[in-house]
Amino acid sequence: MQISVVVPLYNEAESLPELMAWIDRVMQSNNFSYEVIMVDDGSDDDSWLIIVNLRNQYAALKGIRFQRNYGKSAALNEGFKAAQGDIVVTMDADLQDSPDEIPEFYDMIVNQGFHLVSGWKKKRYDNTFTKNIPSKIYNAVARKSSGIILHDFNCGIKAYQLKVVKSIEVFGEMHRYIPILAKWAGFKKIGEKVVVHQARKYGTTKFGWERFVNGFLDLMTIQFLSKFGKKPMQFFGLIGSLFFMVGFVSVGYIVFSKFIQPDASITNKPAFYIALTSMLIGVQLFLAGFIAELINRNAADRNNYLISDKLGW
Repeated sequence: MQISVVVPLYNEAESLPELMAWIDRVMQSNNFSYEVIMVDDGSDDDSWLIIVNLRNQYAALKGIRFQRNYGKSAALNEGFKAAQGDIVVTMDADLQDSPDEIPEFYDMIVNQGFHLVSGWKKKRYDNTFTKNIPSKIYNAVARKSSGIILHDFNCGIKAYQLKVVKSIEVFGEMHRYIPILAKWAGFKKIGEKVVVHQARKYGTTKFGWERFVNGFLDLMTIQFLSKFGKKPMQFFGLIGSLFFMVGFVSVGYIVFSKFIQPDASITNKPAFYIALTSMLIGVQLFLAGFIAELINRNAADRNNYLISDKLGW
């Protein structure tokens, strides 16, 4: 199989028939062997019923339905697990991503050797203040911190070699930074393609203001994990040791000064309490690193999601 198209969705019943017909038309015209994996992230509209009905018309369609809403990262992670095509393409279900882009994405992966190609919505039809400006800030910070030169990290339409999606774990809200996860996993040939951004045809966006705060927190998390995820003791242990040594030396100096000036009161000096606090913080950080090492070595799979239905397997 040449292409797997993974479509995470939440309450997109109106757009699904048109999206599936569009994908099928592109695949047939280019003679691609393909599958479409629609992952219903706990929709409370008729999205799953639409997927079931579309399955009768399109044999290439497969579906996964979550028992409740987990988020886009969870949907992508399950889609990646199920994908079997040599090239995996992701796109949103709201018709703002164009399936007509798929052949060029395929060419860039197969013939130009990219591990991952991310779309760039150079001209956007989103709200300037609630989406465009925050996205520019996020992308600038992500470029600077990761060293990956992409204009739109969070673009829904991307293409991957199959081995890339099988090598990464997407959890929390990390779907925004999949290129960073891929680079962290050793896939460094990352390309970019300008894509057409369609105006939303049905419904409204499912994302609110909280995604902006989550975006920065997730970026900080992924930067920490990329450097210290497998060796947390090197981070916590180093800082903890520095705090402890500063506190220990300070206490030593204060005690030594007591011998020089026996009448001086140690407990009346703020430096004494600051030094003790520094030592306590140091011990706590060191223990945090030690416990993190133990957890890291014995961590259970964190990507377990309740799936109520599957279609096509």
